[in-house]
This record gives sequence, C-alpha cells and structure tokens, in this order.
Amino acid sequence: MSVLMTNLVRSNLPGCSEHQIGFQRSNFLTKKPGVDFSDINSRSRHLEQQNVAGYCRINCSSSISRTQAVSSEISSTTPELKVEELDSSKEKMLANYVPVFVMLPLDVITGDNVFANVSKIEKQLKQLREAEVDGVMVDVWWGIVEANGPKVYDWGAYKSLFELVKRCGLKLQAIMSFHRCGGNVGDSVTIPLPKWILEIGESNPDIFYTDQSGNRDTEYLTLGVDNLPLFGGRTAIEIYTDYMKSFRENMSDLLEAELLSDVEVGLGPAGELRYPSYQENLGWKFPGIGEFQCYDKYLKAEFKEAATLAGHPEWELPDDGGKYNDKPGDTGFFRPKGSYQNEKGKFFLTWYSNKLLSHGDQILDEANQVFLGCKVKLAAKVSGIHWWYKDESHATELTSGYYNLNDREGYRPIARILSRHYAILNFTCLEMRNSEQSRAAKCAPADLVQQVLSAGWRENIEVAGENALPRYDKTAYNQMLKNARPNGVNRDGQPKLRMSGITYLRLSDKLLQQENFKIFKKIVKKMHVDQEFYPVPTKYYYPIVPLERSKPKFSVEELLEATEPVKPFPFDAETDMGIDDEDDTAGGLADFLRNLINQFISIFKR
Repeated sequence: MSVLMTNLVRSNLPGCSEHQIGFQRSNFLTKKPGVDFSDINSRSRHLEQQNVAGYCRINCSSSISRTQAVSSEISSTTPELKVEELDSSKEKMLANYVPVFVMLPLDVITGDNVFANVSKIEKQLKQLREAEVDGVMVDVWWGIVEANGPKVYDWGAYKSLFELVKRCGLKLQAIMSFHRCGGNVGDSVTIPLPKWILEIGESNPDIFYTDQSGNRDTEYLTLGVDNLPLFGGRTAIEIYTDYMKSFRENMSDLLEAELLSDVEVGLGPAGELRYPSYQENLGWKFPGIGEFQCYDKYLKAEFKEAATLAGHPEWELPDDGGKYNDKPGDTGFFRPKGSYQNEKGKFFLTWYSNKLLSHGDQILDEANQVFLGCKVKLAAKVSGIHWWYKDESHATELTSGYYNLNDREGYRPIARILSRHYAILNFTCLEMRNSEQSRAAKCAPADLVQQVLSAGWRENIEVAGENALPRYDKTAYNQMLKNARPNGVNRDGQPKLRMSGITYLRLSDKLLQQENFKIFKKIVKKMHVDQEFYPVPTKYYYPIVPLERSKPKFSVEELLEATEPVKPFPFDAETDMGIDDEDDTAGGLADFLRNLINQFISIFKR
C-alpha cells in the first residue's frame, strides 16, 4: 500500500501572521509522486499474500498489528490533553459536549460574487445563535472567488459574510471548494469551475476526469494534472495552494480573531476525497455501481508506466467494470470471482486508490504549510458510499477509490494520512439507519459509519461528521446522537469515544419552521449534554492550538499495516441521551407516521 509522495519537500515556515511564504515544489517532469515499491519484498515479506510482479504487494491482510485488544484501544483513542481539573459535576458532563455547526445555503454568496439577502441571513444566524448552535459551515467557491482570471481573487463578499458571522457570535468552518456545484445529489444551484479553467478544458479536455466511454466530468480537475504546469505555467496543486494562500492573507484578521475553527480542504467532487464515479449529470441513478474515472490521457499514461515497472507492459485499464447503473453481478470486474480478485485487478485497485490518497496527502501538505501557526484545524471529507457495502465486491466504494473489502481495511490508510497533517476526518450519512435503506442494494450506512469512525479513532485523530440528506425527525437526530457518543455519556468526565463536532445539513426555511426548529433545538441541547452553549473548547477537550508542521511521511510497512482489517469499536444500539417522543407529542406522532412510511418504502425496495 502506497500513499505518500517521496518528493514532498517539508520546510520551516513562519507563523500565521507572516503573509509571504516561499514554497519548494516537486518537479513532476523529473520525479513523479509516489512511493518506490521496488524493495518492498525484502522489507515487508511477512505482510504479503499476493504478488503483483514486483511493483507492489497488495491484499495486505498482514499478521502485524499496532493495536491491542479493542477494550484497551478505546481507552487510548483520545490523546491526553492538559485541561483544567474537572471539579464539579457540571464540568464533568461538559467533557461530553459535542459542538454543533450548521451548513449555510450553497448560494449564500451568489454565482456573480454577491452577498445577497444580508438581512435574511443575519436574522437566520441570530436564530441559530439563540438556539445555542456553536457555528456555521460555508463553501468558499473557487469558481466564484477566482472567476475573473488566474490569481485574480475577489474575497469581498465572503469577507462581509464572515464578519457578519462573527458579529452574531458564531464560529466558522470554511470549505476550500475546488469543485463545481451542480450535478450531485442535493445540488440546488450551479456554480461552475472558473471560466478560464473551462476554456483550457475546451482545447485539452483531458484535464478532467474521464470514464471508459470518454465522457468528461467538469466537476473537478483530474488528479492526473496535479503536478503538470498546464494552467498558464501553474500546476493544479499550485493553483489550489495559491488560492489558500490568498484566503489566509485576506482573512488574516479573522484568523487572528479565532473566528475560524476549521478549514476543510476540498479534495474532489462534492469536496470529498474520491473520484466522481457516480454523477447524476451523466445518467447515474441510485443504486448504480458507478464507473472508474481514470481514462484521461494523463492517468492512462501513468497506469501504463506503473504496469511496465511491475513487469506487465501488456496490462491495460479495466474494460469490464460495467456502466453507471449496473449492479455488481452485471459486470466481469465485480461479479463473484470477478477481475477485482485476480492479480491484474488487485494491481489496478491498488494503483487507483493510491493515486487518490497521494492526491489528498499532497494538497493537505500544502494546506498545512499555508496555515502553519494559525489557531485553526485542517479537515478533509470522506464520502459515505453505503450502497453495495454488504456485497462482497464493495463495488461502488471501489469505483470511488476506496479500496475497502471484507478482508482489507480501506479507510484507516486515509485516517493515517490525515494524522500526519493534524487533520480532522469528516464523514457523512450519520443520520442513516440500516433498516431505512434498500436491502436489494445491500446498503449498510450505520455499519459503514462505525467502520470509518473507528478507523479515525484508531489513528488518534479527531472525527467529525454530518447528515447526508436533510432530515427533521427524531429518528434521524437520535441516530446522529448515537454516532456522536457511541458508548454514551460518561458522567465522570470525558467519554471513551466521542466525535469532535457535528455539522447539520443545511440551513433553510424548512429547518426554521416552528415544529422543525423546535426539535432541532433539542438535538443541539442533547449534543451539548443538556448544558448551555460553552465558548471554551478546551473545557470539552477540543483545544484549537497553533497548527504544527506536518509529521514525517510513513514508511511502506506502516501504510501496509493500516490495511489490516480490525473489528470496529462496539457502538451502543441506541443513544442514552436522545429526544423522546414525550418531549413533543406532535413530533412523536410525526415520527411514527414517518417511520411507518419508511417501512412501506423499504418493503417495495426489497
């Protein structure tokens, strides 16, 4: 298993208050990112089970484990922090506090870079603050800010929004959104990539992800151009880095005022670290398996080079992966004993997933340099691909770039990379229960959440999360509460397992309707363990300290080790601090009817 680029250069940089940072960059033309696997046989023979012709060893069901028994692991998942002594029952309960954020509308800043509806947004922000919400999250769209040309940034509208958030007494999570809005589930507006990027794509469409049929996805630049100077002499990584540098410089006063708690770095479509394998605008419909997205000329050339180094110059990219709306059994690749299980298939999946992980690692390394010394946390989002999760092939996860199988852990390597950069793992679909989803599509969102959160905790990083779809019912909220504190509240101090934050998707008129908002305020209260809003994160073990420089790269053995399957931590069946039907008679009846409808729907889905 390989992730990290051998040519990443780490440099000592000034703190956040310094605005001029020099970056040393890798030279793609002389040395390509990626770990050299030529000596992996001699260094990790005991980790092998399958031979992929000398380039790498995969399958990675290793006999080595850094972890001990689950019971002892849980006690060590939370790093020891120096906090004030908990000298009262209230403070002991406060150690269970989970901060709550709310996503702002996708178009709170319009496509033409205007902060419209200021009075409405101000009123809504004040309502959130009165509900004791801790903060809000907002997409900071590349396609808006750098729309007028390379390095021509206009932060005025966002600066006005951020200052309003500050005046309303809320914290802020800012997403560096390097993707297009539109074409995905829940996209209610369209915000394309910058026009000058699209113009380059007209003459060179291979800068975009491409499927086997040649369809281009203009949602996000292919990671094949991460280190190619195709954009007026800049590489894609340099574009992302320059954007983040400009953001930091223009928001320096708000960073110094500690308005921002997190900077989430967009790493792919929908801001998630994944390939755009299931795009609605290309005809995908749930529960299709999606398609591999590596057929642009740059990734094709990289695969051919990798296969040649492995001693198999005859190997080509898969031609049996199926179409967007296929089921696993419809394809030669994902059917039982299909290509994903043979030597060539394993080689491809290792290469495909490693390219994605290398992409995320390189951008996070740059982000770490940009925000070095700032009192802010980095974060990255991982997608909740819950359909076909119970199928042996995990087909949709594989097309998305998550090499996760029953005998191979696909999410802990991501968590290990995030740990290198002191980054939070942000996951989705926290509101979903297995019983609400299609049996025919072998969905298991709750099991997936349990696996991914456990992977993060095992790597001693903070994990946060959000709901995938807007829900206003107690069933969904209680599921989110259960995931936020999987083993319940510890009335004597910090719980064994606890998420570092929850972000609700999303602020809308419907959320603020009387009954919906009444229930929402109760979920905020329960996340806060029935305590009032508390402004000092250290008290609830969420200290925001100056960002340190990324840690050294992991060895091949350490990355291989992360793919060893380990049972997730046990989660309680239900939350011990939920919203009861007795809290609200009308809400209880609404939940009953909603659950009844969901049961009928699930019957027809089977």
